[in-house]
Amino acid sequence: MMSSKKLKPIMFVGTGSDVGKSVITAGFCRIFKQDGYEPAPFKAQNMSLNSYVTAEGLEIGRAQAVQAEAAQIPCLSDMNPVLLKPTSDQSSQVVLNGKPIGNQSAYSYFMANDRQELFTAVKQSFDRLATQYNPIVMEGAGSISELNLKHRDITNLRMAAHAGAATYLIADIDKGGVFGSVYGTIALLTPEEKACIKGIIINKFRGDGRLFEEGKRMLEELTGLPVAGILPYFRDIHIEQEDSVSLESKYRSAVEGKVNVAVILLNRLSNFTDFDRLENDPRVNLFYTNDPAEISKATIVIIPGSKNTIADMLALKNNGVAKAITEVYKAGKTVIGICGGYQMMGEMIEDPLHVEGEIEQIPGLGILPVTTILQGEKTTLQRQFTFRESPDSCTGYEIHMGETYFTKEQSPVATLSDGRKDGYYKSNKVWGSYLHGILDNDMVIEDLLAPYAAGISAKPFDFQSFKEQQYDRLADLIRANVDMELIYKSLQY
Repeated sequence: MMSSKKLKPIMFVGTGSDVGKSVITAGFCRIFKQDGYEPAPFKAQNMSLNSYVTAEGLEIGRAQAVQAEAAQIPCLSDMNPVLLKPTSDQSSQVVLNGKPIGNQSAYSYFMANDRQELFTAVKQSFDRLATQYNPIVMEGAGSISELNLKHRDITNLRMAAHAGAATYLIADIDKGGVFGSVYGTIALLTPEEKACIKGIIINKFRGDGRLFEEGKRMLEELTGLPVAGILPYFRDIHIEQEDSVSLESKYRSAVEGKVNVAVILLNRLSNFTDFDRLENDPRVNLFYTNDPAEISKATIVIIPGSKNTIADMLALKNNGVAKAITEVYKAGKTVIGICGGYQMMGEMIEDPLHVEGEIEQIPGLGILPVTTILQGEKTTLQRQFTFRESPDSCTGYEIHMGETYFTKEQSPVATLSDGRKDGYYKSNKVWGSYLHGILDNDMVIEDLLAPYAAGISAKPFDFQSFKEQQYDRLADLIRANVDMELIYKSLQY
């Protein structure tokens, strides 16, 4: 039953990056949904190569799409009005309200006076969202105590103050130095900023939480704030991670008795969540690698999306990975490409408008008879499609800059709902597609694994119900380890 009681927004901020903010935000989205509210996630600014497309064809950070899924609502561009997609170490594509507005160097982005315009835009997004949903579950970015950036902040405590959000500081105890990071973070806040903070959540505690009781009391005395919860370190609840920092845990290797799938680890790898369904399939051992020796052990090689396809193609040629992929293909194993990976499988990638950089063209792997010309316009669309000859409907989404042309007659991977064709299907072992999320569809998975999985027994795997179960388990874990009475009390008007 839906609750009519209005709650203040809640915000989760961090002592640093990768402390678990996005997963905890997803967990609270599910808790509020379970408790009869209509929550929605919000993150003013994201820096990520992992993005998603809304039903309106607007691009947002994938983390907010996951949080919306936890809240059981469709995702909207207002949930993440500013998205920065790094194209190099110094430059990012800036996506505002779901559409790219150009590339900027980090210096010009953070120093230019247009931050005021961006702050106005993100406040407007938040205000629109707050009229539709309650509570808004907000996520900060990085650390809240970056003194040199704070006065240009559009993401953390200035946003919390605008929203009137009850704000909780998350610290990762597994990194070490939790007392210094919490105390130092709070000590660097102004009195107005500190007034936003209602409590502290310690994340990723290994062992018995009761052992931290004295530490909890000390932190509360040092900061004058309650420790609202101590969340245990977990590996057995699977929630999509915000960005590829989490890929470090996936540098595994080939194993006996499973279908070994190698995803090529690109420098500008985007949308690695394309492979979550496959990774969780009990028949599969999926690992990320740029080691030619490991690639040669795989039976399926997947070239993922890239934010800088030409630079990544050049790197693959220089580090021996391109040769290893070609050898896997010549050995009759499976090689497929998604989006930028599809472009790399072709004969040539051209960039006459310098969309990605100074290199105007580079030969691809030559596996598929296609050529790609990069263009200034970005395609961002959710897609319904049929795969190969099957009449059954599948779903995915497109995010790419470029048109791909065929040097031989096209044999498509997919037929889109508007009748247009996608991708190039050379055989059931060799194909490329622009469709992100294509591997979330059971039919495509079965086609991909068919040559190798016959002798491997496994129960049928329902990815959607698996994900729902994970959100519920995360909510249970948070309820068991966080003082929910304190949380709800801080959200009362």
